[in-house]
Amino acid sequence: MKEVDFNELGKISEKIDLPKIMKSVGDLNDQQLQGLMKMLTEKAKKGQHKLPPIDGDFYEYDLKLDQEYRAIQLKVRQFMETEIEPIANDYWNRAEFPMQIIPKLAALNICGVAYEGYGCPALPFVMEGIIAEEIARVDVSISTFFGVHSGLAMGSIYLCGSEAQKQEWLPKMQKLEAIGAFGLTEPNVGSGVAGGMETTCEETQDGWILNGQKKWIGNATFADVIIIWARDIKSNQVKGFLVRKGNPGFKAEKIENKMALRTVQNALITLTDCKITEADRLQNANSFRDTAKVLRMTRAGVAWQAVGCARGAYESALKYTKKREQFGKPIAKFQLIQNHLVEMLSNLTAMKSMVFRLSELQDQGLLTDEHASLAKVFCSMRTRDVVSRAREVMGGNGILLEYDVARFVADAEAIYSYEGTKEINSLIVGRAITGYSAFV
Repeated sequence: MKEVDFNELGKISEKIDLPKIMKSVGDLNDQQLQGLMKMLTEKAKKGQHKLPPIDGDFYEYDLKLDQEYRAIQLKVRQFMETEIEPIANDYWNRAEFPMQIIPKLAALNICGVAYEGYGCPALPFVMEGIIAEEIARVDVSISTFFGVHSGLAMGSIYLCGSEAQKQEWLPKMQKLEAIGAFGLTEPNVGSGVAGGMETTCEETQDGWILNGQKKWIGNATFADVIIIWARDIKSNQVKGFLVRKGNPGFKAEKIENKMALRTVQNALITLTDCKITEADRLQNANSFRDTAKVLRMTRAGVAWQAVGCARGAYESALKYTKKREQFGKPIAKFQLIQNHLVEMLSNLTAMKSMVFRLSELQDQGLLTDEHASLAKVFCSMRTRDVVSRAREVMGGNGILLEYDVARFVADAEAIYSYEGTKEINSLIVGRAITGYSAFV
């Protein structure tokens, strides 16, 4: 039996009526005494309660990755958590891009991850998706920068370029020694760009002349090569061009005052009699169908990006609810908070299941436009719901950048719109399942 500390007992007796308490305890039956001891023991162990880890991969899709691929995933995760997470809110708030991270990002060797040759790793498309999720889980802006460069820009050259163009650009872009951008959307034409493109190209004896404007072009303020899509005045077909940094007649102005993806350097591009040689025309881009090949390949990556955004918001909110106390206990103990968390996790898990299967189809050569579009529609909508609930469980703190969720809430709005709006992607799927086109 533990020795009684009478000095300590004397101090306690000054605060409470010990004889009265002893009499009350003596009046308890055995069952009541056991209940009292259990309550006191559990209270003593309260600070020792081990909580489950914070992990949005509830169905353990990571277990489907072999050791090599899991190592790549964890390498990207460590980079994002150590190099990007500490600076993400600051650069997002200032609407500036952290140029110093580019060499460190290059060292990961993940650009053009699913392409073959030209220094690219040639990994499965599933890994391209996993990487997109891991980057967006911490910062959707950095994920967008990466997706524009590695997916849209490199993908355009990989799918539509000549061998000479691939040899010139892809090895440098894979190492991030040259940065790429992708110019398709215009000030007056977004969803209807396939048939209503206003930017024109005209063939001359010396090559081509481009005129028009492009808007929302990520990376364009500092990119070394910008893929520009333009309508041929003569044939009315869409063609692609490699516009080099500093090309006369090319001007990129940073778009200010954005509420989302503030770290991404989006630009308004103006092309004024911009002269391009035939050697810099994408030799295998001769209609919008070729442009669509690039969009089909990269739209799957945007769906994965939506998963990453939702996962980052969910994990941030879950972490917060375990620490934030109200009414004397962590708010994670309250039923309504747990309901929100489970709703978030349900959406997240459904999204992850969809994109994982989507990438499997891509690896099997079975990916269609409607497959990619359905994933983009569902994941971007569900991400909106997840980030909204994440902000809700955090109360007023949910609108502060320091808790990260506010950034995810804003960035989810950009994911919802780019790479095809919800309406356009819905019509692509609708056409596939009904056999009727509802496009105007």
